[in-house]
Amino acid sequence: MNAPLRILSTVAMVTLLAACSKSGDLVVNEGVGITAIRSVCPPVGVPDYTGDITTFRGGAATSDALDVTATITNVRSTCDDTGAKVYTGAEFDVLARRTDTRGARRVELPYFSTVLRGNSAVVSKRVGTIVIDFADGQERAQSSGKAGAFVDRAAATLPDDIRREITRKRKAGDADAALDPLAKPEVRAALARATFELLVGFQLNQEQFAYNVTR
Repeated sequence: MNAPLRILSTVAMVTLLAACSKSGDLVVNEGVGITAIRSVCPPVGVPDYTGDITTFRGGAATSDALDVTATITNVRSTCDDTGAKVYTGAEFDVLARRTDTRGARRVELPYFSTVLRGNSAVVSKRVGTIVIDFADGQERAQSSGKAGAFVDRAAATLPDDIRREITRKRKAGDADAALDPLAKPEVRAALARATFELLVGFQLNQEQFAYNVTR
């Protein structure tokens, strides 16, 4: 697994659960209990440090050698959860800028889409290309990209016993009335197994990733 995928996201699981709320399943907030609804549709996002890419002329990563910069923005998602396989689609825009505006130029930038399970396990990954066309004299240009993935509905659904444990009403005075059900290892493990994400970002090499981390 490359460096960008090793540091994909530091968002807590409960935040990811809340990000995909709609009718269909449970959402829990740690220390609070049931607050909303959790969908089987994977949320879509951009991992840390992979939403930007910078290229340089020559081998030096210095400001005077900067060539092209691009940013992923305006990420939108769709979901079809009507069947046994849940399909999540993502569309996004790419805004690019070049330092040398002489002549028309086509720039191809690699990007990835990956399905992550439980915040850490890579289920699948695909690499595509974003094409940016600059007209002669044009400094800024825009393009768009898309990605999609299928997730097994059964795998993204909480088991009935876990749902019952989370939703079980606790009365004052009960031995576990003040205990958060998420504190139980089996509950947290089940939530992790049922949590999927579709992530998109630029396919960076080690030097580009390091540049994003340290700039």
